[in-house]
Amino acid sequence: MIKNQTKSILFAVASVLLWSTVAVSFKISLKYLDYLQLLFISSIASTFAIALVLLFNIIKNNISINEIKPNLNLIRHSALLGFLNPFLYYIVLFKAYDLLPASLAQPLNYTWVIVISIFSVIFLNQKINIKQFIALIVSFFGVVVIATKGNIIQIDFQSPLGIFLASGSSLIWGAYWIISVKNKSDGRVAMLYNFIFGSIYISIALLIFSSFDFNYFGIISAVYVGLFEMGITFLLWFNALKYSENTALTGNIVFLSPFISLIIINFVLGESIHISTIFGLILIVLGAIAQNILSAKK
Repeated sequence: MIKNQTKSILFAVASVLLWSTVAVSFKISLKYLDYLQLLFISSIASTFAIALVLLFNIIKNNISINEIKPNLNLIRHSALLGFLNPFLYYIVLFKAYDLLPASLAQPLNYTWVIVISIFSVIFLNQKINIKQFIALIVSFFGVVVIATKGNIIQIDFQSPLGIFLASGSSLIWGAYWIISVKNKSDGRVAMLYNFIFGSIYISIALLIFSSFDFNYFGIISAVYVGLFEMGITFLLWFNALKYSENTALTGNIVFLSPFISLIIINFVLGESIHISTIFGLILIVLGAIAQNILSAKK
């Protein structure tokens, strides 16, 4: 019998490996689709994947049919959360990838670790000590290093809008995370309804601002994004946290993803990885890991 912590690590590693591939998938998809088309297909694919997983759990009696029945509270929360994620968050993120090289957009997206720490203090009344504050500053300095390519004194942004969107997407993710924490519904069920609402929002946006004229190769890559960035991988991560006996250890595993992703970006897309990107990413991750360890000691 596999112990719970071993299960947690296996689920976490599977999540990390899948998340490490999606930056490349974003860029490939955006060669054939615009960012709204990409989000439409990927959110639909994700919705179906989550629904199938829930159906399997119902058949296996792991979830009661009553647990997935909608109620007013679930609908109200999902209408808001679905707007934040997948709708708004991925619109901003995909547009950032459209404007920036994957090797720059991907590390900048990891500013979510900073935003969640700040939002936890503001909205969840969590305390922050001087060591945690220093760790936060270290992570923030890493973002500055990446955005400026190490030229902090003479700042020359490659794409100011792209950098703003890649970093700003973390504010949306932070808001989504804070509201999700306060939602007491089953995480898998809530995710299904979030994506149903998100798919409705993106369908309307696509109808107004883009078209339903999809490229065959774009569809395949967008389905991959939907399955392995949004749907299945989030469920794997849900199980990683569910079985974890040491959430700090499990949470830190996710920070392997950006480094593996940079290697894949270099080999598949042929993008050169600037030394400042690696250095900045190390600072972000070290600050985040220090935060996790210090929080676990409380």
